[in-house]
Order: sequence, then structure tokens, then C-alpha cells
Amino acid sequence: MLSYDFFKSILFWFEPEKAHKIAGLGLKMLSFCPPLLKYYKKNYFVHDAALHQNILGIAFKNPVGLAAGFDKDGEYIDSVVALGFGYSEIGTITPRPQEGNAKPRLFRLKEEQSIQNAMGFNNRGGEFMLKKVQNRACEGYPIGINIGKNKTTPQEEALSDYEYLLEVFESYASYLVINISSPNTPGLRDLQNEQFITQLFTMAKTITTKPVFLKIAPDMERQDAIHLCGVAIGAGASGIIATNTTVDYTLTPNAKDFGGISGKLLTQKSFELFEAIAKVYWGKTVLISVGGIDNALEAYRRIKAGASLIQIYSMLIYEGPQLIKDINDGLLILLKEDGYNTIQEAIGADRQND
Repeated sequence: MLSYDFFKSILFWFEPEKAHKIAGLGLKMLSFCPPLLKYYKKNYFVHDAALHQNILGIAFKNPVGLAAGFDKDGEYIDSVVALGFGYSEIGTITPRPQEGNAKPRLFRLKEEQSIQNAMGFNNRGGEFMLKKVQNRACEGYPIGINIGKNKTTPQEEALSDYEYLLEVFESYASYLVINISSPNTPGLRDLQNEQFITQLFTMAKTITTKPVFLKIAPDMERQDAIHLCGVAIGAGASGIIATNTTVDYTLTPNAKDFGGISGKLLTQKSFELFEAIAKVYWGKTVLISVGGIDNALEAYRRIKAGASLIQIYSMLIYEGPQLIKDINDGLLILLKEDGYNTIQEAIGADRQND
């Protein structure tokens, strides 16, 4: 089989959003070719009981998940399983279809192995995704559904958008994620406040018994983030996902002055906020870490800091599906070196003396 570097060299001829569509088309075609699906799963999926976990009643065969933003409409669920992921998070989905922001809105920061996006929740809406999740073939594979409000929904009516999506998808999601931390929908991050978060998770508890997570931005002051996470947990959140993309444009002179940065530039910033949250809430809620994870050592650092699961997206673009296998294989080596029999024993190891 041809190497990912070969495919990447072709994809990088195209502007990023077009390349994403081409890659998506390839994944759609893969789902219609069982022999290829079997080949990829055999070569990329790591089978080892040491990586298995049951979290909030959900069985995960490994801790490496596909972060939200790649599969916005749930079109690639059956294909990405074969790439080795332990679970996928699809979306962000909004109640009504929306085009997103004006193009160009997706940029490669190739020297920094990062991505900058100002997509603006472009998606085909709740009804389209509902058909996709209803018809998926990969039963038993955990699917998280990331939900957000439409751009045209007034702030005072935002709660109704989340209520609608919780009602539509609660039967089909393994877990749900409240996204109020994207920088690309005007005013969305303003919803990261105590009153709205309390209303949101209090409402969610009346709709679903499925786990519901809060995804937070990396640009919040640490104490503010810790406080809001506590508010969410107190109101019924099952866990925290840290972090979304950053609007810290001082990270690179090559940044645009709009949109959120993800990938390697986000690694340390994401880790530092995650660790600050984990020092307070590890052992009290489920923590998922995302942001610039590009190797097994970084994944293991997040796990020992308190992450039960990790997610990747931007680094997948630069490294390809081999990255997923390398992280899982590397975790098995690191666990063994530290004398752990299972991944559960390593989660929060650095928090033991906090």
C-alpha cells in the first residue's frame, strides 16, 4: 500500500478545505469496500486488554479518539473505526444547516504542524446527521456527538438549540458534548458563564441519562476555567473536555488574526490548562484531553495528569493514521516500563501527591 506521505503530498497541493473534502471522499469510498476496511483495521487497530476501559458505562477499546471537527456530519463513522480509533466525536452539529463563515477559513501552518480554522460550525443540520447515526454499521463503537447553537440563534434563545439537539440525539450518542467554546461563532464563548452553564446542564439532566460533557476554551484564566468546570459538574456534567482551539495569535508570527489554532502550537497551552483542571477535579469527574497530542509520550503525559481519554485531529492531518497505532503501541510500552498492567492504573498517576 502507498504511504501516507505520498497521499499527503498530493492533498497538500490543494487548499485545506478542498483537501479535507477529498480525504472525506476517500473515507466514504472506504466504507463501501469491506476488504480495504478489514486491511486497515488489521494494520492500524491495536488490540490489547491493557488499553480497555469502561467509562460511565461505555466500553472503550483504546483511549485515542477522533476529536470533533473532522466528521462534522457523521459521514465517516464506519470508516474511521478502521483507522484504529477507540471512539469518535462527531460534529459540531447545529439544529439547522448552516454554511459557516466566509472562505477562505481553513489554513495550514505547515512549519509549526498546526491548523488555523474559522469554519463557524458549517454543517448540514440535525436531521441530516440523525439519518447518518441511525444507519451506521459499527455497533458497539463509541460515538460522541458535539452540539452547538446556530449562528442566527439569539443569545437569549441559545438554550433552546441545545435542548433540541439533546432530545434528537440522546438515543444515538454514547455521550454528548456541549460546545460553547469555539471562537468562530460570534458571542458563543460569552456563554461560558455560570448562569448559562447551570441552566444548560440542569436542563440536560431532564432530557438524557447519557453522559454529557463540557468542552472548554484554552484561553480562559485558569481560576475562571476551574470555577466554571466546578459549576458544570455541580449542575450535572459528566466530565470536562479540555481544550478547544486557541485565539492566542502570539504563538506564531504566521497566524491570521481570526479563527482558532490547533495542532502542535497548542500542545503546551492545552496541557497546562488541562493539568490545572485535573489538579482540582481528577477523581471527581471524567477528564478528556485534546490539543496538540502528536506522540505516545504526550498522550501518556495527559493520561498521567488525569485524562481517561485523549483526542487527536490536526496532528492526524500531518502524521496520518499511523499516528493512532503509534500512540497505542507506545502507551503499551510506557505502561509496561512503569509497571502498570492496565491503563486505568496510570490515569492520574501524577495527581497522587497533589
